[in-house]
Amino acid sequence: MTRSTRLGPEEREAALEKLKSRELDILVVGGGIVGAGCAMDAVTRGLSVGILEARDWSSGTSSRSSKLVHGGIRYLEQLDFRLVREALTERGLLLQRLAPHLVKPVRFLFPLKKRFTERFYIGAGMLLYDIFSYTGGRHPGVPHHRHLSKRQVQKLMPSLAHDALVGGITYYDAQVDDARYVASLVRTASFYGAHAASRVRVEGFIKVGERVVGVHAHDLQTGERFDVRAKQVVNATGVWTDDTQRMVGERGTFKVRASKGVHLLVPRDRFQSAMGLLLRTEKSVLFVIPWGRHWLIGTTDTDWHLDKEHPAATAADIDYILERVNSVLTVPLTREDVEGVFAGLRPLLAGESDQTSKLSREHLVGHSVPGLVVIAGGKWTTYRIMAKDAVDAAVDALDGKIPASTTHDIPLLGAEGYQAAWNKRRKIARAFGLHTVRIEHLLNRYGTLTDELLDLIRADASLAEPLPGADDYIGAEIMYAASHEGALHLDDVLARRTRISIEAWDRGVSAAPVAARLMAGVLGWDEEQTEREITFYLTRVAAERASQEEPDDESADRVRLAAPDITSAAQ
Repeated sequence: MTRSTRLGPEEREAALEKLKSRELDILVVGGGIVGAGCAMDAVTRGLSVGILEARDWSSGTSSRSSKLVHGGIRYLEQLDFRLVREALTERGLLLQRLAPHLVKPVRFLFPLKKRFTERFYIGAGMLLYDIFSYTGGRHPGVPHHRHLSKRQVQKLMPSLAHDALVGGITYYDAQVDDARYVASLVRTASFYGAHAASRVRVEGFIKVGERVVGVHAHDLQTGERFDVRAKQVVNATGVWTDDTQRMVGERGTFKVRASKGVHLLVPRDRFQSAMGLLLRTEKSVLFVIPWGRHWLIGTTDTDWHLDKEHPAATAADIDYILERVNSVLTVPLTREDVEGVFAGLRPLLAGESDQTSKLSREHLVGHSVPGLVVIAGGKWTTYRIMAKDAVDAAVDALDGKIPASTTHDIPLLGAEGYQAAWNKRRKIARAFGLHTVRIEHLLNRYGTLTDELLDLIRADASLAEPLPGADDYIGAEIMYAASHEGALHLDDVLARRTRISIEAWDRGVSAAPVAARLMAGVLGWDEEQTEREITFYLTRVAAERASQEEPDDESADRVRLAAPDITSAAQ
């Protein structure tokens, strides 16, 4: 078989031709983590597979999470042991087998405020957490929890207020760049034969009698409309599940409720700590997570009924997070310390509770309409299990004996040989005249595919230069995003292939013109298109900043939507 690790413009065109000309075994609608997982699961069973995404890969919920791969400490308190055990098994698999270059251990402190009862209660939960992490049949990939005295905590976290705790317990989970993971997962599915196309909106379902046999699709890049035929369609659209179910003309199998979660980024030097922090709030929990040269702090948990494509953070959301984290810091954070803000929507299965924090994070698979499988709910960490269950439901309706899921043993592109490459990082740096930290950055984003970026630098040394206002990223990464990672617009690169839009003080305003011109050479943009991409991005940033000054969801949503979407602006 001839395979390509590229997911660029030519591969997109080839995928579209295949989608138009043949009936697939399975078509996946939705290019978030679950949809990408479904495509990966189905194609590695030997099925013919397509996947369509209306915007960019992971542009919804899957790029706006807490960036954690975790079992969910708080679900222990809800006695949801099965979900915790399942998530911890997946955490170990991601850390050690599927994506060691993208998923990394991260240490947290749970501060204790009561001397004896809380230490016993929380300690018992942490012990159970550790035990569950071994039930998947492999080492968990992270150390066990530890009890710390108040003095030990203060040594490790000097910026913690002295009266904020009487001691603490440390434990490990893992973190991931969620958007990068999804792009890598789609690219891996494409490598195994899936036909993947972003910026293609599904506008309806094709039915023969009561059976779904395909979709009506709209290529937002060209304006072309076409049909895609498939024996089974998997609806993996997250918070849009209810909307896509309505297209079928049938009553939905279950309802999905959107919960808004807001996160802030502040510079790492704003307070001293050797680890992250887990704080209880009156509604849920608050994480303070080390994120490169930043702290990622979140999240909120509130109902959301407005625009799903661009959920907006409000001034009240930002103040809520700052107030909660400041309750344990010696020097409080202010609005001026906030580098970046992002808001995402959790797709929660609607239940009896009025509080979104109490709705289920478990997933459900429905097959009430012949030819259409619906997967909803769940959490980022368990995406692979969700995908397996959805594809299992789809293949039950296909003829012939179809192999079981194999995704537990198939690593993402860039994972194989990662540890060996990591061990050689200093030699690689010397060979290319780069700092070792730069090579470490690339290896932890691309794994062994770093070779392909180094080839770009070998051909043009200027691509090793950092981007203006975003020193962590270099020009080669921008070109590579367009040529190999399916990025079609400037926003795709600055918001998802890199995280410049939330990590840079100016939200990527300085980097935008340079990045756009690097992309133009790959995607064939003329000067007018290049300027339009820059203008769109700057308008989006301005709208987001303005929305974050608004006091409530309705006004923030109105201000954010003043910036048009890039695809609709192109029509």
